[in-house]
Amino acid sequence: MTWHVEVDEHTCIGSGMCAALMPEVFVLEGAVAQTAVPDVEADETVLDAADSCPAMAITVTDGGREIGPRP
Repeated sequence: MTWHVEVDEHTCIGSGMCAALMPEVFVLEGAVAQTAVPDVEADETVLDAADSCPAMAITVTDGGREIGPRP
């Protein structure tokens, strides 16, 4: 199962929380984070990264259904 991960570059404040949790998925490019790979194997840590984003700039989807950040 793979999940799709996106970072909204207009919402991201570049805190680096996501890159600290999953450097293999998120990278800081200048003042904002980006995904190093947009499609990843299902991993709870990806959801943790989306949940910990202070700007709520990360979206994780599974087959088009949004699963992160969690409420």
